[in-house]
Amino acid sequence: MKEEATKRAQELDSIDSLSPFRSLFHFPQKDGKDCIYLCGNSLGLQPRNTSSFINEELKNWQERGVEGHFTGDKPWVSYHKNAKPSLAKIVGAQENEVVAMNNLTTNLHLAMASFYQPKGKRTKILIERGAFPSDFYAVYSRIENSGFDPNENLIELEPADGSDYLSTEEIVSKISELGDELALVMFPGVQYYTGQFFNIKSITEAAHAVGAKAGFDLAHAVGNVPLQLHAHDVDFAVWCTYKYLNSGPGGVGGLFIHQRHGENKELTRLSGWWGHEAEGRFKMDNEINPIPTVDGWQLSNVNILSHASHLASLKLFDEAGIVKLRDKSIKLTDFMEELILNSEVLKGQVKIITPSKHAERGAQLSVFLINHGKSVFEFLVNQGVILDWREPNVIRVAPVPLYNSFSDAVKFVTILEEAILHEG
Repeated sequence: MKEEATKRAQELDSIDSLSPFRSLFHFPQKDGKDCIYLCGNSLGLQPRNTSSFINEELKNWQERGVEGHFTGDKPWVSYHKNAKPSLAKIVGAQENEVVAMNNLTTNLHLAMASFYQPKGKRTKILIERGAFPSDFYAVYSRIENSGFDPNENLIELEPADGSDYLSTEEIVSKISELGDELALVMFPGVQYYTGQFFNIKSITEAAHAVGAKAGFDLAHAVGNVPLQLHAHDVDFAVWCTYKYLNSGPGGVGGLFIHQRHGENKELTRLSGWWGHEAEGRFKMDNEINPIPTVDGWQLSNVNILSHASHLASLKLFDEAGIVKLRDKSIKLTDFMEELILNSEVLKGQVKIITPSKHAERGAQLSVFLINHGKSVFEFLVNQGVILDWREPNVIRVAPVPLYNSFSDAVKFVTILEEAILHEG
């Protein structure tokens, strides 16, 4: 079977129009060879053009000093605008609805300051049970700082039947049940543990139907799956850029605010200097006049080096296109799933807890070890496979279409089989 799978993978790689992008990334090395890197859902690889983008701004700083804010091809005072066209295409938004700034959790706090305004009966926030800790902490503290008890107002939804993931019907039903007590639905685009891609459109519609707002953490979705935030009427969304967007460890975050909210200058927000109308920003008159777009949520001037790294990766996304990336992602993830499910060695030893439907997953398979523990993961790492471990007993595998190949999938499954056999 291995020979047949290897041959098939080579054929698929030979007709893959995105295969040239693989050479545009740096791969970690193990014993002088490229590692099998399947961890883009945690930290994306470094594009080879990243250093040139950063060095350009270091040179500007060296040669221009403070004048770099207003001179050169990309003046720093407006540097954040360079990412807007690319981000708008990736998340399905208008350019005035997206901005790269801060980090994910900071942006989440800023968004919730505007969109969680508890009043009367409407005080509850709905999240999924087992939400990523940073989301849980942010939501918990937002409720608490608003003067309400998180134990009563933070609702965590889990599958009623004990299955691995929530159905859209369960989520919509819970939203309807909470009704006029619900202030905000705060869900991920893709759940970090199971890899489930939630139905953003249906969740948003259900939230709006009961008078609540809908916000999403897109950390594992942005650059992974096509999104339509504007068309789906999402109120706000936040994301990081160091996973599928390959913008570097701790890289700049992102924020989406729907146009109808951006235009509402009366909407409550935590103000910062950089969210003030650019034309009057340097008059220093301390008159608050927020920019009537998502830019009105900015706090401070741009972290130029982080943004430069971000732009380097976005250039590759512009060239590849999110539609083509999604097409390859489906084929690549399907291929890896097929190899796992058809393996006699892995049968009864592992369980894929990521949904099998294309519409319900991105470039991730969460593989649950039924009879073994972390030693299997450690075996994989020792063999040059870089991926991600999550308690309890889950190996998260991310076949990223920008730089992973079908041959990578075969190599991973082969080494996973070796690990299981080694354990006995």
